[in-house]
Amino acid sequence: MKHIFIVMLMFSLHPLMALSQDANALLKKMDESLMPESYEAIRRLINEEPDGSKKEFTFFTVKKGKDKIAMLYLAPASEKGRATLRLGENMWLYIPNVNKPIRITSLQSIVGGVFNNADLMQLDYHVEYDALFAGETQNERILDLKAKNKTVAYDKLKMWVTKDGTILRRVEAYTSSGMLIKTLEFKDDKNFGNGLERPATIETTSPLYKGYRSLMIYQRIKPRRFPDEVFTLNYLARLGDLR
Repeated sequence: MKHIFIVMLMFSLHPLMALSQDANALLKKMDESLMPESYEAIRRLINEEPDGSKKEFTFFTVKKGKDKIAMLYLAPASEKGRATLRLGENMWLYIPNVNKPIRITSLQSIVGGVFNNADLMQLDYHVEYDALFAGETQNERILDLKAKNKTVAYDKLKMWVTKDGTILRRVEAYTSSGMLIKTLEFKDDKNFGNGLERPATIETTSPLYKGYRSLMIYQRIKPRRFPDEVFTLNYLARLGDLR
């Protein structure tokens, strides 16, 4: 009887395991469609405040593989030359004329606004989260994502992905208790060349920051290979040499 029970339990779990595998496969496909494995990009960030004022930044970003990202500030002039580096869950900020890079955290925001450091230096979603199907709309599949460990910026995500797995449309970020932290909308599909078509604009708002809005606008994305040396603390001062 014990063996029969185990077999029956395995059969009952099999559909759930299959759905989990399918959801994670869709998430991985979306990641691969959203960005090249290694690339350079120019991004513009606009932070809007309740009084109508705005602050803008321009970044040169490079990424290699699943866990290496570096970002150089091009504008405004007051921030030019600053750089950030992410290796897995570890992040640093480089400021010219300061002796050594400063450790920063994923939930901090060195640019203000609604985007935090983890948003600015986003790893592939499938690297940080496990996915399950949570429903669908006419055009999208809805995924529930759970962080693989406690170092991830958001414990839970709800994600809307086109049914073919090629375009991300919306992400809601939640705490472990289920409180909504922020919403990210992916808009303005654009052909960046080299077979990459994706939303050019990410708009984020948060119930924690009433009246604030932040926009990330991708102006250029280009596949490019880099040596590992680029993603080291010693190289941060030389990121501009890559442009």
